[in-house]
Amino acid sequence: MDVFEQLAKKLDGLPQGFPTTENGVELKILRTIFDPEDARMALLMTPAPETAEQVAERLGRPLDEISAHLDDMARKGQIVSFKMAGRQVYRLAPFVIGIYEMQRRERLTKELAELFEEYLPHLTKTSGGYGPHMTRVIPVQSTIKADLHVLQHEDIRQIIAKAKSFRVQDCVCRREKALLGDPCKHTLHNCLQYSMEESAFDYFNLDGEIITREEALRIMEEADQEGLVHTTYNAMDVPAGFLCSCCGCSCGLMRALKEYHAPYAIARSNYVAHIDADACTACGVCKDERCPMDAIVEDDGIYRVLEKRCIGCGVCAVVCPSEALILIQRPESDRDEIARDMLEWGKQRLANRGRHLITN
Repeated sequence: MDVFEQLAKKLDGLPQGFPTTENGVELKILRTIFDPEDARMALLMTPAPETAEQVAERLGRPLDEISAHLDDMARKGQIVSFKMAGRQVYRLAPFVIGIYEMQRRERLTKELAELFEEYLPHLTKTSGGYGPHMTRVIPVQSTIKADLHVLQHEDIRQIIAKAKSFRVQDCVCRREKALLGDPCKHTLHNCLQYSMEESAFDYFNLDGEIITREEALRIMEEADQEGLVHTTYNAMDVPAGFLCSCCGCSCGLMRALKEYHAPYAIARSNYVAHIDADACTACGVCKDERCPMDAIVEDDGIYRVLEKRCIGCGVCAVVCPSEALILIQRPESDRDEIARDMLEWGKQRLANRGRHLITN
């Protein structure tokens, strides 16, 4: 077994999965992203965050050498590096959401995009085939029925208010579509990362820009008006994460749900769209221009919501000219599971895959 086969096996042992294929396209992807030396180093990384000092001590190698190698790999998106408790830490990254999304600027080539598209139907069987869901929808707050209590993890404003550091980058899914000759019409530069740590992105900013809380809110509000769906990790307590503004035409996870019928790609919000038939003017904007899931249908001029298809994003209601659309709460029996934190999320997914948590 060569180093890339070993790395593929290790990545498949993570909760997100990295399944094998008959033609070995997953190995072609790894050989495109890693050289053998970096692949060997990735094999030595653990899923648990460690400082460069801890990695150097564990491997019995000089700190300067390890620090330089870890920083280089983090810049190339081969491992994850972030600030935790005031210290820069490093850990093994999953393929998605992780290594692929971190291939930015010149590292995301047409060749890599084509390989990813070839692999996507196989990948979604694992990444979107086991609960808990990979990500979850955060609904547009202005579209939720006024008398409902919204929890912090369901409110993008509350998440942003609690966070202390923000960064904005290009959407990797839209960059990929452009490389493949099918550019997306939606805004490219609106993929947000946040952290509960102060100055979290000062050490590794990569190709993004550090922004203020006010700028982060503006970007999310503009995404609401554009009809984009807010998604994030499917856990309540996440000290550092992402806030994506997804579209049905480019987003890999939404495509996994729609095109490849991967049921655990994206969790619905705890809400569902509701149309007031008396107020509806049958303009068709919600069905024809806004719903990313084809969850609104029309029969003889009457519009209704297919509740099983609706993901509770609220982008249909934002621009409803007659204000006939709102989000109402789903019954508790019809709500998707959300993990307490990412550790619980990972353990549950591994158990559902018949795997155990790896520690090295």
